[in-house]
Amino acid sequence: MVANTRIIAGSCLVLAPTVQALSTFFWEENRQGITTGTLIMVSTVFWIVGLAQLFRDIEPRVPRYATVAFPLAVYGCLGGDSFGLQGMFEELFGVGHDHAVRLLQEHQAAAFTTFWMAGVLFPTSLFVLGVVLTRIKYVPAPSGILLAVGAVVFPASRIPREVVIAHVADLILILPFAHIGILMLRSRSQAAVPSIV
Repeated sequence: MVANTRIIAGSCLVLAPTVQALSTFFWEENRQGITTGTLIMVSTVFWIVGLAQLFRDIEPRVPRYATVAFPLAVYGCLGGDSFGLQGMFEELFGVGHDHAVRLLQEHQAAAFTTFWMAGVLFPTSLFVLGVVLTRIKYVPAPSGILLAVGAVVFPASRIPREVVIAHVADLILILPFAHIGILMLRSRSQAAVPSIV
């Protein structure tokens, strides 16, 4: 049963950034749109399942961090999903992205909770995770550093909607998570993973 869980979680860690990267190829000029929103929704499921096992793996090494960081990471994932759904609704209702953002400003508390706070938590969670995974030697330093760098580049692409930077950010995130996912797929138990350098 543990091996099956790790197979699913490892696969999700490979698929999450890959599907997310695929979504950026469907960006439209002024909004993400229905296809992008759908792919972000799918990648969000993969992110949460994969990260759940990853945080379970590192919890014995950094229990306080894992206890606090996992719910925040899930909140961040849901923030990304909110932006995907926004893109879907913009296309469905024929609303431009700038107009949708202006409408959101009329609902400050909801916008902050659903978009701005949650949106910040996704890259922030990934950055800290990269640092922690490197420090406890769960992954080799290059993978942890790439994860942290990808987390920094991620908002630099999403906020101004720069497609080229988005592709770069996505690629940077695919590499470390594919590495972690493959390590998880190859390990039969939680105990087999934590000190891989």
